[in-house]
Amino acid sequence: MMPQGSSFTTRPQLAGTFGMVASTHWLASAAGMAVLEKGGNAFDAAVAAGLVLQVVEPHLNGPGGEVPIIGYDAGLREVFVLDGQGPAPRAATLESFGALGLDLVPGAGLLAACVPAAFGTWMLLLAAHGRLRLRAVMECAIGYARQGYPVVPGISAGIASVADTFREHWPSSAEIYLADGVPAPGTRFANPVLAATYQRLLDEAEAAGPDREAQIEAARRAFYQGFVAEAIGAYVERSEALLAPDDLARWQARAEPPATGEYAGLTVCKTGPWGQGPVFLQQLALLTGFDLGAMAPADYIHTVVECAKLAFADREAWYGDPRCADVPLAALLSADYAARRRALVGPVASPDLRPGRPAGAEPRLPVYAGAGTAVPVAGLANPGLGETGPGDTCHLDVADRFGNVVTATPSGGWLQSSPVIPGLGFCLGTRAQMFTLTPGLANTLAPAKRPRTTLSPTLVLRDGEPYLAFGTPGGDQQDQWSLSFFLNHVHFGMNLQEAIDAPAFHTRHFPSSFYPRESFPLAVEAEERVGEAVITRLCAAGHRVTARPPWSLGRVSAVARSGGFLYAAANARGMQGYAIGR
Repeated sequence: MMPQGSSFTTRPQLAGTFGMVASTHWLASAAGMAVLEKGGNAFDAAVAAGLVLQVVEPHLNGPGGEVPIIGYDAGLREVFVLDGQGPAPRAATLESFGALGLDLVPGAGLLAACVPAAFGTWMLLLAAHGRLRLRAVMECAIGYARQGYPVVPGISAGIASVADTFREHWPSSAEIYLADGVPAPGTRFANPVLAATYQRLLDEAEAAGPDREAQIEAARRAFYQGFVAEAIGAYVERSEALLAPDDLARWQARAEPPATGEYAGLTVCKTGPWGQGPVFLQQLALLTGFDLGAMAPADYIHTVVECAKLAFADREAWYGDPRCADVPLAALLSADYAARRRALVGPVASPDLRPGRPAGAEPRLPVYAGAGTAVPVAGLANPGLGETGPGDTCHLDVADRFGNVVTATPSGGWLQSSPVIPGLGFCLGTRAQMFTLTPGLANTLAPAKRPRTTLSPTLVLRDGEPYLAFGTPGGDQQDQWSLSFFLNHVHFGMNLQEAIDAPAFHTRHFPSSFYPRESFPLAVEAEERVGEAVITRLCAAGHRVTARPPWSLGRVSAVARSGGFLYAAANARGMQGYAIGR
């Protein structure tokens, strides 16, 4: 049975047998639970929750963004990954960016847009693994978009930070988000244009006839080949954007097997190296050689951070879309490679970015990994836009009574990073900023290639059965904060809520995935709850530690199956995550 714990937690770990939903917003969790109560399964509930997140957290995700998904289908008895990361436009080449005088892809604006993958990926999940009709999973999102929802402080702050840009350059965004000035926290806000877009997608779906699968496919076609693609095309053709309607028409989400690793008798499932997910597996492979449970707190943090630095260095040198580049993933995840790399972890913090040599190959790093960042061309980028801090993405997890489990990390299409498409009510994403323009690397920009995303849900099996699903917003920190959660649970016997509530930390030693691709060698951020003595010892080991406020790092949520019960937990950080179940 999942340990219940005895220490104080910010909220209870939930336990039940019917179903569990945990997410970064209470309305999304409630929508998912409502779908479970209607007889839907975990996949139906995840789609409903995901669509609600697009409405109620437009500063963190939207229909123009992306959503990697990992699930376990109890009927098929298999784990699957949905590659919810849209590729670069076919016109996106090194030459096209070079002609603009850029050596970094901008972090905001239409030039950084990839194919919007979120809607198509949710539709694939619903069609392949759900059981309900489209109307049942869309009605909550349509209702909140049409009738309004309470504004969280992050929305207000996000809009306020770019209000001048909206007024001066993005009038379509101003029409929606500044109609009555910057919406105040707690006020009711609606997006009727987005509601109309959702409603038309549903109407066109139901016009295709009574067949469930035909309806879902009709909605997908309406988005990628119909009125949505046409509206996007009409808008971007008047800009510097490289995205074209044909890019949308050619794309469909796909299922693929997960990348996996073994740790403490568990099988950990992540996305392939088109995401940073295998970094989690590499860290576990490195940490296997240490007795973490016996370490003093400062030694524990030091060891985890030094292993993270090695794994993320490999991300910079070797990760990219394996459909378009040769990624030596098997070698990177091998025990022999981990043993060689583990020997680099010493008692003093390393100041270097040290990628390894999997299978003897010589590593290369992007230009920005060893040099200053580029100055953007006027009008094409705004370094003040992009991810806005710890709350940059969303996450959700669902487990149902049928044995299905799903975890997803929606992001992109941020209201503060790209203008609203007129007539649609949502923005395109800016994920192309994660490509490098250094030639010849696995993550070098190329047409129809997926950028190496940071979005990284996790699903864990025990004896071949789904045991644990979790994730967090946080960009490059996702596979650090979620790793700490996992280690807290596995090594220190914490239940889900205790593991979430424990003090968090991370390093910013390696280059950021986001414009302007900065790195801060030796930098460690830790919640001050780790204690002054721990921070002092870390500094003595050479880390440059910044003490952060007590509840400021990460927004992990999780669900689990164990001993005949379902469990769930959510995060107090950000004051909006919620778990619900019975």
